[in-house]
Amino acid sequence: MNYIDINSTEYPYLLKQIKDPPGKLYYRGNLDMEIFNETLSVVGTRRMTRYGEIITDSLVSAIAGAGVTIVSGFMYGIDALAHNAALKAKGRTIAVMPCGIEKIHPEYQADLHERILSNNGLIVSEHPGDTPPALWTYPRRNRIIAGLSSILLVVEAGVKSGALITAKIAKNYSKKIFAVPGPLTSSVSMGTALLIKQGASILTDADDLLFEFGKLSTVELYTNIKQQALNRLQKKIIDVLSQEPLGIDEITRLTERPTSDVGADLTILTLKKLLTLKDGKYYLIKGAPNVI
Repeated sequence: MNYIDINSTEYPYLLKQIKDPPGKLYYRGNLDMEIFNETLSVVGTRRMTRYGEIITDSLVSAIAGAGVTIVSGFMYGIDALAHNAALKAKGRTIAVMPCGIEKIHPEYQADLHERILSNNGLIVSEHPGDTPPALWTYPRRNRIIAGLSSILLVVEAGVKSGALITAKIAKNYSKKIFAVPGPLTSSVSMGTALLIKQGASILTDADDLLFEFGKLSTVELYTNIKQQALNRLQKKIIDVLSQEPLGIDEITRLTERPTSDVGADLTILTLKKLLTLKDGKYYLIKGAPNVI
């Protein structure tokens, strides 16, 4: 059984700096210390919405594709999607387990477990063998997720979620926290709204994080904001709104796409400061960059 002792030079530096690091970090996979150099921890609800799915896939794919290792907790929902998005971008990811290192939990994600390992990722845990998960192992696992990175990203979270527990731990560790804003009508956006209210940075684009990791200069960041790449539906939304302001029902009818997809992309376009919502209708913002 492979493990890194806390006194070993191979022990992750950031994890060693927290108040209560695990004495031994068990792992599966080929240990390459570079995997710990630039890391982003991603957490969120297990009951993700379509909006959360689109946002997570888009953000994590871009960040992992730029060489940042994605750390998450392997559970279904945002965790699993973050791992999958990193793999899709041919990036690396670390899964922190709430159980023994030899156990796959949840079992039905055995394929994801194998793909993480076969793509030079790591599975880590502070528990040996096939120790089963318990109520107390999840918050303990969360401190490792927070400890392995300098930045924590919270995508969607309820006000009493494990993601907010992780955010509280990260704050106590003086980590930088980013939160993705979402519709206040959604229960899984209330947690991220609370984090923003408490001082978390608002994340509106992957470039915000790439800038934090030094992968974009100030000039590049500004240029990328001006030349944003939009998907096909987003371009179609821009096209129909160039004729006149419309409500979501009219936009859904004209684009011939599901309301959930249209709603998610309307939120993204609003965050990109290309649209504004007023009196139930979406308007193109005057002076917005040419993105078509």
